[in-house]
Amino acid sequence: MSGSIGDNVFRASGVIAAAAAGRTGTVDWVTTVKVTGDSPITAVTGEGYFLNTTAGEITINLPAGVAGSIVSMADYARTWDSNKVTVAADGSEKIGGNTNDAELITEGQSVTFVYIDSTQGWVNIQDSTSAVQGVPPYITATGGTPCSGAIVCTNYKVHTFTGPGTFCVTSGGSAAPCSGTGSNTVDYLVVAGGGGGGNVPIFPNTDSGRGGAGGAGGYRESPGAASGCYTVSPLGAAPAVALPVTATPYTITVGGGAADGIQVQGSPSTFSSITSAGGGGGGIGQTPVPQKNGGAGGSGGGSATYAGAGSAGAGNTPPTNPAQGTAGGTGCETSPSYGAGGGGGATAAGGGGSGSAGGAGGAGATSSINATPTARAGGGGGSTQVTNPTAGAGGAGGGGRGGSVGCAVNGLDAVSNTGGGGGGGGAPFDGGNGGSGVVIIRYKFQN
Repeated sequence: MSGSIGDNVFRASGVIAAAAAGRTGTVDWVTTVKVTGDSPITAVTGEGYFLNTTAGEITINLPAGVAGSIVSMADYARTWDSNKVTVAADGSEKIGGNTNDAELITEGQSVTFVYIDSTQGWVNIQDSTSAVQGVPPYITATGGTPCSGAIVCTNYKVHTFTGPGTFCVTSGGSAAPCSGTGSNTVDYLVVAGGGGGGNVPIFPNTDSGRGGAGGAGGYRESPGAASGCYTVSPLGAAPAVALPVTATPYTITVGGGAADGIQVQGSPSTFSSITSAGGGGGGIGQTPVPQKNGGAGGSGGGSATYAGAGSAGAGNTPPTNPAQGTAGGTGCETSPSYGAGGGGGATAAGGGGSGSAGGAGGAGATSSINATPTARAGGGGGSTQVTNPTAGAGGAGGGGRGGSVGCAVNGLDAVSNTGGGGGGGGAPFDGGNGGSGVVIIRYKFQN
């Protein structure tokens, strides 16, 4: 059975080790790296070897033991944990009092052996597992669509994810930006998929009334402290904070927009500890009453009308601080004209319907995290009926306009990658689909 070398404090010079064995000085390091193809390697006393096991294991044979002989070796590529180094003594000589070979199996390990006597043989008097490396002061990462194609936006890098992916951090940085150098946190914008507009034609053989609009996907943003130099929406206010990152892959989820239907919610978007909830779906004008209600979500869906109006869907569900969205609007019946409620947006609730108009979608939020000021997460517009029809406008930030029975139009789809809510449909016309979400990550990479 082979023996494994333990962990002790590393002294790079080897002077203390050599002195302990009665030898002055230290090893002379051979700067030609030894690789798998050089195995087995015959060591020479007084020399140190950098061993690169990237391509496979290496065996190194120690020289014949003479008291005071010294040999060192170091893990060149930090791969000994995957491809070991076997250390063999000459003939029947011992390593640490044992005639078995030793195995070096720890990443970044470096060791020094000194021959003492025939009882103990070669004794390891230095053992380090701390391969000291220079730490880049700034975050480095890959993933998504980098800013401007060249991944450089002044002193900042921006990664935009319009679909699932991985934000792969290769260095977590070493200092906060306020020190003037370095970075170790990132700013983010995480928008979920928008809710679907109420799809009235789901009951094709009835006059199913006016469909409520879909609410916007949840909108969560950091305050801009990590990278600065851009305009943050009001939802980036405290207690929102920039996120620390380490050298690890972060799975990115970008929520899809919901199809039109009955209270169909959009899908969530995630990055690290941040999750934004999908927008609530719009209600439909149909009994029983619960189907008239707008669905809850990041922002709530608008309620429908048919023999009475339902209730608006709640926003900021589940709750976050700052709030990730607002409530939908409530439909209104003033026979023979009816207007369904608009979907909630990131910063404004959905408008209520009236006797001649569908409710407008609530406004989204505007951020320039990716250099261009862009509104996202607007609610969809509610649908309306036949007399003086005015379909509810989609909220600023990608919300879809509502449908109109009098004008024979469907509710419109929300804009992709804005998290906008879909427009409500009016019998017998379809509602609109919610817009897909987006995840944007920004950090400082140089001064």
